[in-house]
Amino acid sequence: MTHQIKLVVGLGNPGRQYVRTRHNVGFWCVQRLAKENSIAVSKRHRHAVTGEGTIEGRPVALAKPRTFVNDSGRAVVFLLDRYKASPADLVVVYDEMNLEPGKLRVRTGGSSGGHNGMKSIIAAIGSQEFARVRIGVGRPSDGLDEIDYVLGTLPREEKKQVDEAVERASQAIVSVLTEGIDAAMNRFN
Repeated sequence: MTHQIKLVVGLGNPGRQYVRTRHNVGFWCVQRLAKENSIAVSKRHRHAVTGEGTIEGRPVALAKPRTFVNDSGRAVVFLLDRYKASPADLVVVYDEMNLEPGKLRVRTGGSSGGHNGMKSIIAAIGSQEFARVRIGVGRPSDGLDEIDYVLGTLPREEKKQVDEAVERASQAIVSVLTEGIDAAMNRFN
């Protein structure tokens, strides 16, 4: 039995200065999935870096956009076209300020929740009907700008919590791929 390729896109900003920032937890998750499943995410395209392989027998393409988070829609349109995939084949993993550091939420459909990367994707593909895995990074304390916050690095204790959430997020994505979104939501929310 063959399966349609699933596309897992981790949101983040390109460039060394962003590697350890809250906004790049989507990249961290894709990198973890790649390592755990021996998938080299190294094929460079204009809008994304990709790797193809299988996860528990399911064909998958892992991707990290080369666009900035706020322009993620351009990369996702390119990826959907490249893999002849539909929004139903898409899983997006990203940072979420509305969740405490280390918390995880899996869902399908719905609005952007104020996340500019998600706004960009929804507008670009003309659909809200795709799976999302949100990794909590918390909100800034009073007086700290939200942009500075998501582009900032995590203090040690929060980093530990978020790293654990990235591990659970990679497990949740495997569950989405193998068991479906409903089973993943029941297990990980």
